Amino acid sequence: MPLKLLFNLIILLGFSATAQVVINEIDADTPSSDELEFVELKSSTPNFPLDGYVLVFFNETNSSSYFTIDLDGYTTDVNGIALFGNSLVSPSPMGIFSNSSIQNGPDVVALYLGNASDFPYTTYPSASGTLATTNNLIDAVAYKTVNSHLNPVNLMSILGLTYCINENLYGLNTSHSIQRKNDGTYEVKLPTPGVNNDGSGTVLNYITVSTSQTSYIEGESFNIVFTTSQPVTGSNLVFNFTLDNGNFMVNDFSGTNLTVMIPVGSSTAQNTVYLFDDITDEGDEEMLIKVQTLPAGYVANNNNIIIRIYDNDFVVQSYGTPLNPTYGLVTPTIPAGYYSSLEGLAGNSLKQALQDIIANPAVVRAHSYGDIWEILKQADQNPANSNEVWMHYVEAPRAKLDQQVGNSGIGKWVREHVFAQSRGGFSGGTSSTADGINVWLTTNANDIASAHADAHHLHAEDGQENILKSNKDFGLDYNGPVGTQGKWRGDVARALFYMAVRYNGLTLVDGNPSDASGNKIMGDLASLLTWNVTDARDDFEMNRNNYIYTWQMNRNPFVDYPNLADYIYGASFGQQWFSTLSTPSPIENSVLVYPNPTTDYITVSGLEGKSKVEIYTITGQLLQETTFDSEIRLNIDLNSGLYLVKVSANNQTITKKIVVK
Repeated sequence: MPLKLLFNLIILLGFSATAQVVINEIDADTPSSDELEFVELKSSTPNFPLDGYVLVFFNETNSSSYFTIDLDGYTTDVNGIALFGNSLVSPSPMGIFSNSSIQNGPDVVALYLGNASDFPYTTYPSASGTLATTNNLIDAVAYKTVNSHLNPVNLMSILGLTYCINENLYGLNTSHSIQRKNDGTYEVKLPTPGVNNDGSGTVLNYITVSTSQTSYIEGESFNIVFTTSQPVTGSNLVFNFTLDNGNFMVNDFSGTNLTVMIPVGSSTAQNTVYLFDDITDEGDEEMLIKVQTLPAGYVANNNNIIIRIYDNDFVVQSYGTPLNPTYGLVTPTIPAGYYSSLEGLAGNSLKQALQDIIANPAVVRAHSYGDIWEILKQADQNPANSNEVWMHYVEAPRAKLDQQVGNSGIGKWVREHVFAQSRGGFSGGTSSTADGINVWLTTNANDIASAHADAHHLHAEDGQENILKSNKDFGLDYNGPVGTQGKWRGDVARALFYMAVRYNGLTLVDGNPSDASGNKIMGDLASLLTWNVTDARDDFEMNRNNYIYTWQMNRNPFVDYPNLADYIYGASFGQQWFSTLSTPSPIENSVLVYPNPTTDYITVSGLEGKSKVEIYTITGQLLQETTFDSEIRLNIDLNSGLYLVKVSANNQTITKKIVVK
């Protein structure tokens, strides 16, 4: 017999000879989401304590651990079953782990004698863990969930496994699970969590918890219904439940009986929850309905049920959302003299002076990626509801509570990098720990790692759309979801203009450049310059700029003065820039200034109400100004040359060039 085959046989015999506990079932993937993953263990005797055991999940890529479940404190049930999984798995697992925790494979899950501390792993700044080993190994299953010939060959070699089971054995049916048979082999079929795979064993009485809705508003009341799968026998069923969860505490409800009693012969009971309606905005909260220890013979069919409680005291701002923009209501908080060094500069000198302001190492602060959650909750707060963020690309609000904390972004909002991380070469450049506004690092124009957590180019975004957008270029490649209005495009353009000035090496170019990782190039510049005009800066964006300044101590100058983009990236490159000519306006498409070229007069039209027109030299000298109602024909007496016409109305301003012959 070959030595390797003999070794594998010894390993397998070792599993079967010593294993009081085995891996009984694993479901590593579910269709369209990862919310029903679980691992099930089975002991050869019922009610077996799992102290001293640990489940370890190994990644084939580096043959090391990426997730562990310490089993101390857990005990198998009357059928010898111990179930661990996501909160939506039914019956409710005795141990809950977050969605998407289990990788789809090809990988290995293993059971050891030991503790989680024996298999440390990290996810930041890079994924690494403890190498797989046969020391203290009790059982292991190699699996995959794709219709592929690839197996976790490295892990299988290390752990002495000879067979890999494909959860996707029957094609694209990842609703199946991998289940151990009584002879120790495995089969793939519909999941059977919480019970013996062959259907044998004691039939348990399952308790199901239900409510009529998944969310309620402060001040409302509702019933929690508890239903058993079989009528109660022997003696009345009595158990307790709790509702506390983080910020949702006992003072958020009143008059609620937290003890349930289902009489003999009955199979249902209900308790009423009365939500307290206070007068302060504490933010939306989540109630957790958690059934406590149950008598022998009863099992929670579902548990840890989240009910969203919406706070009805949310704040509405005076300014509008990007879909219903307002202008001029939010005052820029630009410090006196902040941009004074830019006056009269042109071309590369203007760009360098701008970088000297926004990357000043003596002033500008770099924060952590963990802090970005808190920054975006304020910077991207929905003006119509202070308990929501506004997601840019999908142009819709989402509850702040729905930030992504696990691997799945379905129904969640995430931190979207406008200048793609992979393109910029700054992925994982800062810590995931939130340190707060008073903890920061110094930074400079060469500190590309800080771009990872620069809030001026990070937006709240829908998790799925973030994946679709990926690292695509804007304009020619990515224009947002179909059916949306694109009211984020100017914001994105100005964020990218900022990034390419703030950090040395980042560049904006025309067209769709290569999306190779770390090339530090994004496009399409022509589209971005157009978006900068067609989607004008609004109050939402100005408020965002003001707030981020309080953290980073730098501003996005292209939000304060959008036409700077033309002087650095566009047709005005090489011309002197003056702030007096640089107040942006959304009336770009409505104001007409004609004829152009002209000789002795211009007409300004397309406005409603009181307006003002000013004429400047190209160097910023004011030559003429007047106020008018709606439309005016203005006589001029100017030498031949290029002039600037500045039109103001309703707190909005536009500047256009005219040629006088």
